[in-house]
This record gives sequence, C-alpha cells and structure tokens, in this order.
Amino acid sequence: MRTTQSFTQKVKDELCHNQYDSFERLKALLSAYIRINGSIIFQNKQSSLLLETENAKIAKFVYQQINHLYNSDAHLSFYRNQRKRATYAITIDDKAEEIITDLEISFLEGKISKNIVSNDVSIAGYLAGAFLASGSINSPTTSNYHLEISLTSENYAKWMSHLFARYKNSNIEPKITHRRDKYILYFKKSDQIANFLIIIGAVEACMEYENIRVDRDFANNANRLTNLDTANMSKIYETAHRQISEIKGIDSRLGIEHISNEKMRLLCEIRLENDAASMQELADLLSERMNMTITKSNVNHLFRAIHELYKRICQ
Repeated sequence: MRTTQSFTQKVKDELCHNQYDSFERLKALLSAYIRINGSIIFQNKQSSLLLETENAKIAKFVYQQINHLYNSDAHLSFYRNQRKRATYAITIDDKAEEIITDLEISFLEGKISKNIVSNDVSIAGYLAGAFLASGSINSPTTSNYHLEISLTSENYAKWMSHLFARYKNSNIEPKITHRRDKYILYFKKSDQIANFLIIIGAVEACMEYENIRVDRDFANNANRLTNLDTANMSKIYETAHRQISEIKGIDSRLGIEHISNEKMRLLCEIRLENDAASMQELADLLSERMNMTITKSNVNHLFRAIHELYKRICQ
C-alpha cells in the first residue's frame, strides 16, 4: 500500500528539484549537509568522506552536486540497515580532503565559516542544506506548528541560530533544546515557519503550507463563531426561563394586571407571549406596543425591577 508523503518530505523533494544557479548558494548547501551528515573514515591508510541517508532523492541530489562541483570519484551505493530500511551511502576517496577544505568544514569545531555564509544568498543555501540533512516540519493540517533541525553539537546549534539574525528581514528567532544526544534548533510560530520555507527556496511548499493553514484557521474561526452563537443562545434561553418563572410567580400572587407601572406590566405580557425573544427583540416589541422608543438598556432596567418585585412578594 502506498504511504502518504509527509510534509517534511515534500519540502526536501522541492529542495532537491530546485535549480541552483548560484555557486555560493550551492556550495553553502553542501557545506551544511556534509557537516551534519558526513563523517571521515580511515581505510588502508587513506581517509574517505562518507555520507549516509535513507532518502534516495537526497542521496542522488547530493551525489550529483558533488560530482558537478568537484568532478570527484564519488560513488553511490545502498544497503539495508538494522531496521531493514534502505540506506544510501555516498563515498568519496581521492578528493575528500579537497572538498572538506574548500567547503571549510570542521567536524570537531562548532563554528561556521564566515566565508561560506558571507551574505543572504549563501546563508539561505546553508540553511537549506541543514534542513535537507536533519530538518523536519509538522504538517500544517495540525495546530501544532513546529519546525526543527537536529544537530549533535550545542555550539554548532548556537552558531546556526545566529545565521537567522544575520539574514535580512528573516524575523525568525529559533530556540535550542536538548533531546537525548541531540541539540534541537526549533521554532513554532507559523509565520516564521513560512518565512523559513521561502528563505531556503521551498516556495511551492510554503504556498501549500499557507493555504492549508488559512483554510484550517478559517474553519476554526467558523467553529468559534458557532460556539459563541450557541453559548449566546443558551444564555438567552436561560435568562428567558428565569424571567418567565418570576413573572408567573408575580402573576400567581399579585396578578400582572395589577402592576402599576405600565412598562413593567406590558413587558411581562410580552415576555410571556415571546419566550425565545432576545432583549433587543423585546425592546422592539415594547416600543411598538407603547408607540415610543424603548431601548435594550430600558428593558434590562425593567427586568431588574420585575426581579425585585418578585423577591418582595414571592420569597
């Protein structure tokens, strides 16, 4: 059975299909991706660069871009991991050190080279590479907005968080938390998530994200209005029931025809005849009956007087 594609996968697929005409943007993307997902292995007195991912599209994309930029001898293979899932491995032998040096990657230090992220274009590329490597985003169909990038170094997470402040008009303020052996850079505000998607080049994903979010928020607002209307109606019925009960009590003890105040007497009659009417509707009916303007405030005042009369003669 075909599984539904996650929103995270949609974003990463778009990043892999984008055209990267800017050399510095692509270079920054690879620098971040290799820094997060790469490792150095030593075999036969030679060091090699190893990149692994369970995502076939990402593996193909990274493999092609490395070969395009460095004309390396990178080769792509796959194997089944302990969970019996396919893992794709990119191995680079002869140009591993050249690539690491050119991309200014340090697997030991948490710093990010300013040469790699010198402007908005390269910062955007670096953040795109980081998201490709270890990012995830909740579906916009949920109300729990959340985007995160998982990292192994606290210092590296802090350096990456500084990139958002350097990016012009990003308006994104990520937080960092520690989860098991990872440091999670994350943010939860929906407008910041949408802004991030635009920055990294996931424009189509951003449009889908915003459309779903707007539709859901519209539905939530409609539900809130419905709930508010229901609550108001319940309040109206509850108030009307109390008023009618008090008027009937007065009628049984005194007789509403003996109420000296004409407005009070007519309001009692109108309320008994219109048990579901709102205060405004009662004001309109009383205005017609008396051929004068009676406001909603007047009606409320009259009902307070009726309530006091009820307490005097019925309690």
